[in-house]
Amino acid sequence: MHAIILCGGSGTRLWPLSRKNFPKQFLRLYSDNSLLQETFLRMKDVVPEENIYFVTNKDNYYNVLNQIKEIYPALDKQQILMEPKSLNTMPAITLAVKYLQEKMGVSGNDPIIMVPADHYIGNKDEYVKVAKQSLLEIGDNIGTIGIMPTMAHTGLGYIKKGGKNGAGFIVDGFKEKPDEKTAQEFFVSKQYLWNAGMYIFNSKTFLQEIEKHSPEFFVLFESGWDNFLEKFETLPAIAIDYAISEKSDKMVTFEGDFDWSDIGSFDVLAEILQRKKEENPRHVSVGCKNVFSLSTNKDKLVVVSGIDDVIVVENNDSILVQKMGESNDGVKKVVEYLKEKNYQELGDEVVGYRPWGKYEVLIDEDNHKVKKITVFPGASLSLQSHERRSEHWVVVVGTAKVVNGENLLTLHENESTYIKAKTKHQLSNPGKVNLEIIEVQTGDYLGEDDITRYEDAYGRKTGIAA
Repeated sequence: MHAIILCGGSGTRLWPLSRKNFPKQFLRLYSDNSLLQETFLRMKDVVPEENIYFVTNKDNYYNVLNQIKEIYPALDKQQILMEPKSLNTMPAITLAVKYLQEKMGVSGNDPIIMVPADHYIGNKDEYVKVAKQSLLEIGDNIGTIGIMPTMAHTGLGYIKKGGKNGAGFIVDGFKEKPDEKTAQEFFVSKQYLWNAGMYIFNSKTFLQEIEKHSPEFFVLFESGWDNFLEKFETLPAIAIDYAISEKSDKMVTFEGDFDWSDIGSFDVLAEILQRKKEENPRHVSVGCKNVFSLSTNKDKLVVVSGIDDVIVVENNDSILVQKMGESNDGVKKVVEYLKEKNYQELGDEVVGYRPWGKYEVLIDEDNHKVKKITVFPGASLSLQSHERRSEHWVVVVGTAKVVNGENLLTLHENESTYIKAKTKHQLSNPGKVNLEIIEVQTGDYLGEDDITRYEDAYGRKTGIAA
């Protein structure tokens, strides 16, 4: 048995928390683990850890690698697949099936479960029970895990249950997001399940169904691996729902009731946190009703006074204040506006994530910038230089190995070095704990593109940055 976790999405409806360089699946929203980490921790109780694979994109490859290694140090890089281009779920799943079959030698009869990385599941034990049962019973069908509705929901697709099929049901049809009247009818009938986007199949059946219903995928699948990757971006950007499941006569669904939510908006996140009854004493409301406050800095004091039915979200460089109940479409409109006006806060933020760790901008002025830099154990920044800025490095936690021109230094806490402009330099962490330094930049230009790389352990381009 194998699992595929899809984790290449952008998650723009959770802006300002979710950003291009760190979308929602990597955020810690309801626990000390990110959504991706929570998904992995669930799936390792369904299939062996070494049989869990991740499909992501170039921008998020190291986010996946670093976060999963935090909780599963034995992770093999071969478990992370990088899409040549971000398209949709059908191309991503086809890539994973091709990889498992051709590169990992997985049998065509071996069951596979595909899950998104950004779901909340409150009852893990019940979920594991349903997922294992679906893998054992899938046979030559294509299955889904449908969620028993708890309300008449207009924001989700539905699956209509047909006759019994073992522990599951034959699928009698898929329904798009309904209006309120239809959603109420679905809920009362008890014949409909929410479509959670979780699929179960073996590669043999998957291939038979794409040959029948999506021949453009089948033709490319049948070619060699290198050609498949080269032509990948020519595939249609389509969801598996439209490519296969709504056309196939092999669909079955397994009913699940395990406190599930698709975290697609702040309204949904507010409901989850309210169910968990977790309150932050640093978030205060005075003379208010129905207020949800969230900050990336749990120690920051957030005060809301004299207003009702609002959502307040703070993330370092941006604050979102929005009416409760409208966060889904509302944030979408905000993102569209920011994109049209070229606001840098849409994609960037004061925390930048890199393959080697992260940095946080503490001060940003015209002629000086102060950063807190965190380097993971065993990681190194590239050997580089800057044309227009000098840098001071002060170690505050851990031990730093530093190349500064012709000098090779080892710096401990409260020790520092000064790097002149145009000097080749490199920062590494030889220790077993995170290295933290304070970097003070001075110069007439402090942009991230003022960098020339000479050597890099992560395959990034060397030479002068564009």
